[in-house]
Amino acid sequence: MTDSPVSNAVLVTVDSLRTDAIEPYNDEYATPTLSALAERGTVFENAFAHGNWTPMSFPSILASRPAFADTGRIGVDGATTLAEQLQAAGVATGGFNAANGFLTEHWSYDDGFDDFDAFVGGSTDGRAGEFVAAHPTWGAWLQLLTSPFRRAGNFLRGGTDEMPFTDASRMLDTERAATSFVAETDEPFFLWVHYMDAHTPYVPAPRYLRDTDRRVGKIRMLVAHVRTGLGWSVGDRTLADLRTLYQGAVRQVDASLDRLLDSLDEAGVADDTAVVFAGDHGEEFMDHGHLAHYPKLYDELVQVPLIVDVPGMDPRRVSEHVGLDAIAPTVCDLLGVDPAAEWVGESLLPTIRDGVAPPADPIVTVTVRGEDVTQQPIPRSLDEGDLLVSARDADWAYIRNTATDAEELYDRQADPEQRIDRAGDDDPAVATALERLRAVVLDHVAVIEAVDADDRANGVDEDIETRLEALGYR
Repeated sequence: MTDSPVSNAVLVTVDSLRTDAIEPYNDEYATPTLSALAERGTVFENAFAHGNWTPMSFPSILASRPAFADTGRIGVDGATTLAEQLQAAGVATGGFNAANGFLTEHWSYDDGFDDFDAFVGGSTDGRAGEFVAAHPTWGAWLQLLTSPFRRAGNFLRGGTDEMPFTDASRMLDTERAATSFVAETDEPFFLWVHYMDAHTPYVPAPRYLRDTDRRVGKIRMLVAHVRTGLGWSVGDRTLADLRTLYQGAVRQVDASLDRLLDSLDEAGVADDTAVVFAGDHGEEFMDHGHLAHYPKLYDELVQVPLIVDVPGMDPRRVSEHVGLDAIAPTVCDLLGVDPAAEWVGESLLPTIRDGVAPPADPIVTVTVRGEDVTQQPIPRSLDEGDLLVSARDADWAYIRNTATDAEELYDRQADPEQRIDRAGDDDPAVATALERLRAVVLDHVAVIEAVDADDRANGVDEDIETRLEALGYR
């Protein structure tokens, strides 16, 4: 290890988090903890994930590698993870994932962690918790209905109303594990925490829903879930209610993050700990005709928050585009550890510390699509469907279906919502952009398709399969 600005680092990732859902990017919604983090840290205004959903995005976050690049499968098997690199340098490592089945030991996400728990296949609440894990929507409603009794019992025992009384998202299990790790670790540490509250189904505890919109109570919550669960048409009111539920869930994460940061203070390490906060991908609310995060590559699904707070460094906002593959080398740089040789991202510490512009290379993002856009296969390998790849720079977003060679091109400055496909224009500037970004995409495709197809098969164990199906994947 070399000289470093801090001794510890905490990486907080939130599933399905849009940039416009938190206060540092949109002051319509209050997220006080994230607002305070942004006021003292560096806010990257144009950060992009390398996938539109978790299995495509996380190889870049925790291993600075493109999805499929090493084995042709999802996961980080065959790559050097951030935790492995830090562990080898003598850093204590803890990783806690709130029951996302794509981030488990099965896909090697435990590699390098001294203490790891994915909270899949059981719960501190016994059989009720197991039901919640397998059936999150029904489990969430069961918890909501019983929460008044839990609250009353807590008050009778002399407790407070500080914590929510529902844990359908496994937020509390994850938070407890993370804060215990901080309290019990004396040596330099790296902690990763992944929240699932903003992932469907959005079922925040009522107290956080009231913070967002007091008009949306349990009945309207239930109606919104039933309509979408049955595949009924989504009108403006239902769409607004779903967005309110989503924002309540985000507010719930903000409160949990506040308690996590408090644990750093209580352990006396806050002034020596960098905090990195990111979404793993975005979420769609009919922006391009669907809900959740079906396999598409528009900005609402791949533009994400990225905030880095390093004690002692000046706050700043960075407008240049960056990719999440920069997280692993940045954390290593902060802790004075050399990055792994095969990592593709570059450290953002020069930007955070000195305002140096980050690399201007286009950001590449991938997804796998089944027979149609609403089919979300569990993408064990490239063979599960059509590979879609996009490349973005400051001005343009290019998307290509590699199976059909269909192309789309959008002017990110003039058309930020990506409504007007410019791929067929005769404009020379458009043709130049198309050719340049097409070359970037084809180079990326060549790299990941070079992996031997015989290495791609990968089964899924029963607990993980159940959890993924409960979250809407088949």
